[in-house]
Order: sequence, then structure tokens, then C-alpha cells
Amino acid sequence: MSLTYLDAIREAQHDALARDPRVFIYGQDIGKFGGAFKATKRLAEEFPGRVLDSPISEDAMVGVAIGAAIEGARPIVEMQFADFSSVGFNQIVNQAATHFWRTNVPCPIVIRLPSGGTAGSGPFHSQSMESIYAHYPGLIILTPATVEDAYHMLLAAVGCSDPVIFCEHKFLYYHLKAESLPDESLPLGKARIARPGRHATVVAYSAMVHESIRAAEELAKDGYQIEVVDLRSVKPIDTDTILASVARTGRLLCVGESFPWGGVTAEVITRVTTDGFHLLDAPPQRLNSKDTPIPYHPNLWKAHRPTSPAIVNELRRLLKY
Repeated sequence: MSLTYLDAIREAQHDALARDPRVFIYGQDIGKFGGAFKATKRLAEEFPGRVLDSPISEDAMVGVAIGAAIEGARPIVEMQFADFSSVGFNQIVNQAATHFWRTNVPCPIVIRLPSGGTAGSGPFHSQSMESIYAHYPGLIILTPATVEDAYHMLLAAVGCSDPVIFCEHKFLYYHLKAESLPDESLPLGKARIARPGRHATVVAYSAMVHESIRAAEELAKDGYQIEVVDLRSVKPIDTDTILASVARTGRLLCVGESFPWGGVTAEVITRVTTDGFHLLDAPPQRLNSKDTPIPYHPNLWKAHRPTSPAIVNELRRLLKY
């Protein structure tokens, strides 16, 4: 029986609750209703008193989780959409992120952010917030791109003593499936080579890994071997794996669904040009969503975010150098 990306997230939460009595889940309509995307479906029945409905206040949700964490619990907070986490921004970046540094007391919370766009979701339900939270020290930012990572990285996040922002992509919830879950996974902070190659490197994360692989498959018809690096985690970021890939290919394209200004793609390019400028045979490039609010109309949305045809076009230009 195959598992979807969403199944893996639900299964990880189930196993976290079963293994550790300190774990509880907190969020809007996650109890009987099972959450906006059913990521907690039936968990309240199996773990009574540990899958709790919250008020409609992201600020209060994160505040409660922080208080519980510093008293020894391990809360998982579900935001209905990543966009709404901005209402709890103060608690996340001024309280959770700094707590250990101020008090030497860990703050082990996991905040699940249903991230990224889907057709018709518009500007309030489609944003990718990983770049914003990655700016702040003290937070770990995870961006799983596979069913296997959705499961293992969420369990690892619950076991981590630092506050974790877990960016799960809504578009992948039902579009990705796996036949089974492996027993082991790469450690947090370690990137993986999703597709080996030698002509150019594409660094991507979350849903953009799959768009990049499709672009690589298209270019393979012309004889180009494109290497795709899945970051898995944007903070910490695996600079060594990125540099090793660029050393093999000499060319770099960074792809992200978030807005371009000050984003993860900019950070990757900065690290490569600072530490691996001598490895480059061409100027490094990046491809992000448009620097505009995210449109509602499905056709406009498709044109707003990077897709495999756009990635192919960028790579063709890069390969001409």
C-alpha cells in the first residue's frame, strides 16, 4: 500500500505521540475535524487529551507551545497555512528562537507550516516563508521534498532540542507517493543528490526539486546531464554538498518558490561565489517566483512560480556560456 506525502506527515505525528508522552499537537480544528488538510485525522481519538484545538490566534498558539516546551513538553503546532504564521511572528523569532541563548533552557517546539502554492489559493494561502525564518539565528528550517523525508525529518524535528520550522508543501500532499518508508534517513542539515549529472547543477528544495528533475529529464533528450541537489534543510544549509556538485559541473542554477528578494537562492549563490568562485565556468543564476503577490487565477499562478519549462529555458541559457 502506497503512502502519500500527507500520509507520511500524519504517520510521523502518530509515531511521535506513541513513542513520547511529552509530545502533543496544538492547532486550529485539528481534533475532531482533523485539521484543514486532515494531517491529524483520527489522532485525537487514539491519543485523547494530546491533540488539542486552539483558539484562532497564532500568537497564542505559539506562546502556549513555548511555555509548554520550556516546562518539558514537546509540542507540535499546526498552522492552517504558512502565511498565517506571521501573526505569531513575534513569539517565533523573539521568544522561541532566542530562549536558549537567553536562559540556557531549550525550547523544543515544532511549527508545521503548510507552505507553497496551489491553483486558486491566491496571495493569503500560497506563500513560502522559509527565507524569512531562516534569517533568524536559533531556528532550524526544514523543507522536505519527498514522502520519506516528510516522515523522517518530522520525527527528527520532534526529537530536536531547538525550535524547528517544518515547511511541508501543500502541492505535494497528494501528488507524491511512496511504496514504503525506509528505516533510516540522512541527518538533518544534509543535502542529497536527487539526480547526478556533469553539465550543470540545479540546487532546489521542496516542490521545486521535482520541477528541476523534470527539467533535467527534458534536457537529457539533448544529451545534457543535469545534477539536481535537494537541500532538504535551508538552515542549516549543506554548503559542502553544493560546492562539491558545482566542482563537478562548473555551472549553477538555484531554484526556489519563494520570492526572490533576500531568499534561499540568494544565500546559496553567495556561498558559492564566496567559497567556490574558482569552480564556476559561468555566472551563477537563480529562478524564483515573481516579485509580486501570488495571483488567484490558475493560469496566472502557473506563470508566477518556477515550472520545469522555465527551468529548462534558464539552463539552456546557462549551458551556452
